[in-house]
Amino acid sequence: MESEGSWRDRRREAAAEQAAALDRRRAAETAEARALLAGFVEQVTAAGIAPQPLRAQVVGSGASYRTNLVGWYLKRNRSLAVNADGNFYVLGVRPSLKARISGLQVEPSDPPLTVGLGARDGESMPLKQLLALRLEAGDDWP
Repeated sequence: MESEGSWRDRRREAAAEQAAALDRRRAAETAEARALLAGFVEQVTAAGIAPQPLRAQVVGSGASYRTNLVGWYLKRNRSLAVNADGNFYVLGVRPSLKARISGLQVEPSDPPLTVGLGARDGESMPLKQLLALRLEAGDDWP
């Protein structure tokens, strides 16, 4: 009986250690992505590319909602953006009558190092590359 209990304890400890290691890795990746976004904001500002009001896109529709955000879209489909403070936003939302009338409060997300991970083939891209493409496009961006 005691050996069964100690086996469970060891498994529980191993699972906790694994979860802690995963949390540390995610935190490190998020910190690195935030640094990339901060550098992007500096570069885009220095390049004279003005921020614009951002709208949240209704997924599967051509509709969009006003937000309280001002910044730069990172993808041409306007699904991702960064504001002047370097916060990362996912702008794909569900339909909402309230949002259609009064606008939408969008909360920042933790930025990933690889955007679109787990999406269809060809839709994922390193954040660093996405930011470089956006900066390179200048004002020629929808």
